[in-house]
Amino acid sequence: MHGLFGSKKNNRTMSKVLARDLGRYVYTVDLRNHGDSPHHHRHDYPAMASDVAEFIQQHGLKEPTLIGHSMGAKTAMALALQHPELVSNIVSVDNAPVDVRLASDFARYIQGMQKIDEAGVTRQADADKLLEPYEKSVTIRQFLLGNLHRPDPSQPVQKFRVPLSILARALDHLGDFPFKDPSEVRFTKPALFVRGTRSKYVADDVLPLIGQFFPLFELVDIDAGHWVISEKPEEFREAVVRFLEPKE
Repeated sequence: MHGLFGSKKNNRTMSKVLARDLGRYVYTVDLRNHGDSPHHHRHDYPAMASDVAEFIQQHGLKEPTLIGHSMGAKTAMALALQHPELVSNIVSVDNAPVDVRLASDFARYIQGMQKIDEAGVTRQADADKLLEPYEKSVTIRQFLLGNLHRPDPSQPVQKFRVPLSILARALDHLGDFPFKDPSEVRFTKPALFVRGTRSKYVADDVLPLIGQFFPLFELVDIDAGHWVISEKPEEFREAVVRFLEPKE
């Protein structure tokens, strides 16, 4: 499960590698309001967790592992706590079961993306120029512009596939975590938390709370920022394979 403004395409390469190394099927999903999934005015973790629970049941998946990055990580944690019977274990990538304020970057990205939508661009290079004042990193701009598509194939105008107005309204709550009290609910199966040591999303002071919600958790630190999987794919692959390989 991808993060905000991502899609299943982000995880295609890693999914193929994990399927090969683990000898397991890997399903990549588009969370609601992202990729090819339907748009809905409600965008929060209980709703996304319910969507994924339905996907698991519809496909008859038995004891699946949930792997999620960022927004996808909180979705995986929420589902594991909401329906532990559906899940065998989880891998949470650079997020924690706490309320945090989202970085102001995300609101800025939406402003830039709205400018592009209003401009009616026909070339990605023009969209990139419009986005540059809002985000200096070429890599992040390319990631965001991956959401552009032509709604009408007969017209050259490109628009964003994600519903920007819905996501803008959801931003205030996307840093929240729906479960507050680990004495009421916990996931007593294995959980791997992978954090980027140059990211601020999993601070040392939240580790005790992770342990209360997920008492069997393991922590792996990777020298990366928030985009752990794309920054250090080999270290990430090793951590996940080691966690999921059958134990002696």
